[in-house]
Amino acid sequence: MISACPICNIQVLTAELQWHANTHFEDDQLQSDMELAQQFAFTESTANALDAPQQCMDSFTTDSHAQGASSSTSGCSSRHGDVLDDQISCLLRVQIRSRIQEIEGGIMNLLKSCLESEAGSSTSIISGHVDHHQTLSSEDKGWGCGWRNIQMLSSHLLKQRPEARDALFGGAGFVPDIPSLQRWLEIAWDKKFDTLGSIHFDSKVYGAKKWIGTTECAALLRSFGLRARVVDFDNTESSGLHSKNGKHVVNQVRGPMDKFLIKNVSSRSTSSELCQEDAENMRGQQVLVDWVWNYFASKRSDRLHSSQRVFVSDKTPLYFQHQGHSRTIVGIQKQKGQRGSQDRFTLLILDPGHITADLDRALRSKAGWQRLVKRGVHTLRKPQYQLCYVDPGIASSEEMEHLKIIDSILVRF
Repeated sequence: MISACPICNIQVLTAELQWHANTHFEDDQLQSDMELAQQFAFTESTANALDAPQQCMDSFTTDSHAQGASSSTSGCSSRHGDVLDDQISCLLRVQIRSRIQEIEGGIMNLLKSCLESEAGSSTSIISGHVDHHQTLSSEDKGWGCGWRNIQMLSSHLLKQRPEARDALFGGAGFVPDIPSLQRWLEIAWDKKFDTLGSIHFDSKVYGAKKWIGTTECAALLRSFGLRARVVDFDNTESSGLHSKNGKHVVNQVRGPMDKFLIKNVSSRSTSSELCQEDAENMRGQQVLVDWVWNYFASKRSDRLHSSQRVFVSDKTPLYFQHQGHSRTIVGIQKQKGQRGSQDRFTLLILDPGHITADLDRALRSKAGWQRLVKRGVHTLRKPQYQLCYVDPGIASSEEMEHLKIIDSILVRF
């Protein structure tokens, strides 16, 4: 059901009316005014589309799996498809653009400038365009980091890859808000993407404050035909068969980065001068950063030997998951080891828990930005990490059937 906000008269989903009205009374008046202006701009261009009939939203309350249960198999499938089509048609009309603070010049251009101005000798590789989507206390604080990372990854895909822009979110051309993304994930589950994961969530996430991870990110993006891949880095003994949410973990070639995995895992050795636990931690950290470096540097090995210090990769950012939080890796920096010592790596990360205005201020002034963006190898203390990235192109109908099973590459360290 669609209702009008009593304050600004914008048409919103009735289920979100109270949340929307409360946003007018946030303490940060400047941010509220900016967000309201963005909503007005979006509503003005889509006023007719948002005037959806009541039966539009009713389609989401219909149990599509129950349709035609007593009918023939073909009839059941047809009715299920009709319900899905109705849900997608509705969502295309009512999905809302995610509200962000725009950064003049773009946050990645500011980061590039900071990296180029640093003293010393280093080489950095970063993604192209990425918008920072921050967690908001009034919306998703404490549970929304996974959704925000999907939004950051989507902002890159929409800007950098034309084929993804045409496919994502029904060709809307913008990054939807969290409630809209939750609906898209439920539709992906209805299309039989990641059925094991959907069981974990009882096939429902809309309106719920549920944590999600790389598996849900991959399922959502794959439902649009994108080749989302998941990589597990794990040093626990119990990870041999399945990861959380029932995702099957396999050791087989599935993407262009897999050639680095076996090499990295088998080529590391521990130091006899350290205890076994510390040695394993150091090896695991190095395996992870080696993989990230090789990922961003792929197809650029010839250019990395030039005098240029910062390179822009054509690779997507990495959804970076670990216990308790997730972030987005937008690049990596390498300091060449001196006198035979090992090269030192630093991950370049956008954290949805950071305030966009603070990032903008720090990067623009070139003061204190390292604290917000840089994460050294020594900070990688978790026993398990997961990454999600997107290969180029759109999957064929045959490939789409294989993409419905969210399996991953397991890297043991």
